[in-house]
Amino acid sequence: MFAEFLNIIFKSIKLDKTLYSDNKNFGEAAIYYAGLIMILDGIAGAVAANTIVKTAVGMSGLTAILTWFIWAIFIYVIGVKLFPDRQTKVPFKKVLIAIGFAHAPGLLRFFALTPELMIPVIFLTQFWIFASLIIATKQILSLRSNIKSFGIIFLSFLVIAFLSVSFVMSRMNALPINSI
Repeated sequence: MFAEFLNIIFKSIKLDKTLYSDNKNFGEAAIYYAGLIMILDGIAGAVAANTIVKTAVGMSGLTAILTWFIWAIFIYVIGVKLFPDRQTKVPFKKVLIAIGFAHAPGLLRFFALTPELMIPVIFLTQFWIFASLIIATKQILSLRSNIKSFGIIFLSFLVIAFLSVSFVMSRMNALPINSI
């Protein structure tokens, strides 16, 4: 069981597309493996950020779970409902699992142990996760084009970024800031 989990992590880190095309990787335990990868990814990000700014590790794990669902919802809606290929027929659960697996490169953030390493490691792993998401989306949604897969990921990212910035900006008006 642990060997199967490690195999999923290593295949994701290697950007191995067979991870997403082999149905044995989407068995009963797959949703738990994907969730554990997301929680560990959030914790790894918090550990990396703690080299500069104190971050709540537990909260980072919960935020990672929320982010996982949001990514999966947007990729599902955009890739399956709005812009599907003819052969795109996939349940939401499979998209959710694939998005979780695709975040395995984020586990490498545990290696950002010094402030000098934090930004390069986070930057590298974020691009690595995007590449993994593009591969996962192409395989899961049976897309013919890497460009379309990139477009689905990029559009999802833009929507998430817009919503995040909007949320933060709306909260800034609620802060008790003294104006002179």
